[in-house]
Amino acid sequence: MKFQTLIRCSLGLAIVTGVFAQSKPSNPSPTPTAPSRGNSTTTIPMGPSSGTDSIIQRPLLITGKVQMDDGSPLPDAVLIQLVCRASPRNIGYTDRKGSFGIDLNDRATNSMYLDASQASQPGIGATNGQTSALNNSSLSTASSSGIFGTRDYLGCDVRASMPGFRSDDIHLDARRSMDNPEIGTIFLHRLGNVEGLTISATSTMAPKDAKKSFDKGRADMQKGKSDDAQKEFEKAVGMYPKFAEAWYYLGLTQEDKKNVEEARKSFAQALDADAKYVNPYLELASIDMREQKWQDAADISDRVMHLNPVDFPQAYYFNAFANFNLQKFDLAEKSAKDGLSRDTAHKYPRMSRILAVIMAQRQDYTGAAEQLRAYLQFAPTASDVDIVKKQLAEIDKSLEAQKQQQQ
Repeated sequence: MKFQTLIRCSLGLAIVTGVFAQSKPSNPSPTPTAPSRGNSTTTIPMGPSSGTDSIIQRPLLITGKVQMDDGSPLPDAVLIQLVCRASPRNIGYTDRKGSFGIDLNDRATNSMYLDASQASQPGIGATNGQTSALNNSSLSTASSSGIFGTRDYLGCDVRASMPGFRSDDIHLDARRSMDNPEIGTIFLHRLGNVEGLTISATSTMAPKDAKKSFDKGRADMQKGKSDDAQKEFEKAVGMYPKFAEAWYYLGLTQEDKKNVEEARKSFAQALDADAKYVNPYLELASIDMREQKWQDAADISDRVMHLNPVDFPQAYYFNAFANFNLQKFDLAEKSAKDGLSRDTAHKYPRMSRILAVIMAQRQDYTGAAEQLRAYLQFAPTASDVDIVKKQLAEIDKSLEAQKQQQQ
């Protein structure tokens, strides 16, 4: 069938150059800071429109704390998410002691914390870049209704997010702007089958001055001051050579400057300091994918999958794609299926395309069609949508012809 060739071609080097060349975040993770509790700028129209709309500023504050269930200190600031209709949205961070204060109706503040999975287009190889526009139906509704709580956040939960941990949920119910903002304590529970984390135990042991340089480096990085950030990270690892996170961020600044080999060395230093720190593995795998070093990419992503089989669908995507190019189709199929089951945010729909090719090779055309439909559903504006639609139309036509022959 001709569509097999079409699918194969579209999964070739065009994917590598079109996706992995851009797979590293252009703006690394922001320095976690708790948003200010005041100064909300949300404007709410009140009453019918006339020449000039009347506006009112009404914050809807929530405050609380995040703690480990065993009483141990938090290793770093923790991401806070709002979950409405089973859809999580990043809305802010705690401070290092676990406290947070967030204005749910401050669209400008909340948009800072969106990642690629929360953009209007889910992407086909996105990692954790940021977008500038807020795509949150509950927040948008709040901006236009003038009524806070009863309709907008009924059924919504607030939770903490940290790879390797399960968070309690706190129900918002029908909150209004004048309610007590305190929502209580969110407890994090470590998952028993997870070793790899995006935080490093070495950070808690870093000297005060090394931590200060590290924090300043992340702040400079967030401001786009890459040269200044690199100097601060170099200071941090100079004072504390086992500072895994500082080595990792140093590698990011080097990679931004196209110093890939120096970046590799820094990521390797991070792993020498903490072999269970996941972030450097993902960056090394990403570099290998861009350089088409398929076996290296497969080996590194496999390591991530074993360290943390829960939180990193990106590793399954890399592993599936690398094994596909190595023609290890059984391994590619397993990784793609496992990855899709873990990719609840649908950040890596291209795993469905890999499965479609494998299923087509095995003449499972019904399964291939299902996977192509899933790809179109979760990547509706991808650059190869027209190609996929043609492939799907050809499969459906062939299946219909087979059905008629059997009747």
